Amino acid sequence: MVNSWNRPKLKIAKTISEWIWDIVGYLCFAGSILFLLLVWGKLPDEVPAHYNALGEVDRWGSKWELLILPGVGAFLLIFMQVLEGFPEVHNYPKRFNESNARQFYLQSRKMINQLKNICVIIFTLLLIESVSIALGWGSGLGIWSLPIMILGVGIPITVGIMKQRKIK
Repeated sequence: MVNSWNRPKLKIAKTISEWIWDIVGYLCFAGSILFLLLVWGKLPDEVPAHYNALGEVDRWGSKWELLILPGVGAFLLIFMQVLEGFPEVHNYPKRFNESNARQFYLQSRKMINQLKNICVIIFTLLLIESVSIALGWGSGLGIWSLPIMILGVGIPITVGIMKQRKIK
């Protein structure tokens, strides 16, 4: 059995899917900041600041609170990007060993990559939704907000765990 302190450190090139996820995630992040800069002057003093489980605005706050969304997005991007780079510190089942380390590392890294980028996309959607409601462009995703977030995060985790279970 290999413990987490002496797991092999392997260099595994990023896959095409990881590059695609990163491009989409970083473009969404940059786009959300650009979007916020473009509409900032048009925003009213109060914007949606919190939503209930039905996707209804249940608290209004200062437009400055919108900066929290890209701030949290930036933190997640940086933190999870670093975590992606060290798959040897991730959690693995007891059957992990040096012969299957490459498979486990790759699968775990791909799952973290997808989660990182999906979280950024979700924060982008929340920002767009809040701005849209504040400017009267629409009513947002409504009741679909929470299911989209749960499925967006839950599907990659479930698929990742199922793929890891197939590793011998």
